[in-house]
Amino acid sequence: QVQLVESGGGLVQPGGSLRLSCAASGSTASGSILTIDTMGWYRQAPGKEREMVATITSTRNINYADSVKGRFTISRDNPKNTVYLQMNSLKPEDTAVYYCNADVLGPFTGAGYPTYTYWGQGAQVTVSS
Repeated sequence: QVQLVESGGGLVQPGGSLRLSCAASGSTASGSILTIDTMGWYRQAPGKEREMVATITSTRNINYADSVKGRFTISRDNPKNTVYLQMNSLKPEDTAVYYCNADVLGPFTGAGYPTYTYWGQGAQVTVSS
């Protein structure tokens, strides 16, 4: 069982900044030490489907949504199993619930190491005057 705990959401004015954090803890059936490949941030606004914001692999290959390029920065601390999202120059259209996720490797099988995806509880980010 793996848990992802998010923090850092809140209310900010347009043009402001917020920093989200997400820490993973727990274990899979393979042991107490987590092996995490990709971590990422997704967001969902009312009436819209969840969309990818940014992802980062264990070797720090990064992908951003076009809408946040140049404004958001994703990073991670592997020993702490933590992923961050620094959000600058925030716009009202960034308002959404932000979810972190982590792809965790499970026990080896004949087909290789399966991946299990876990999600954080969500953090509300509201950009408004």
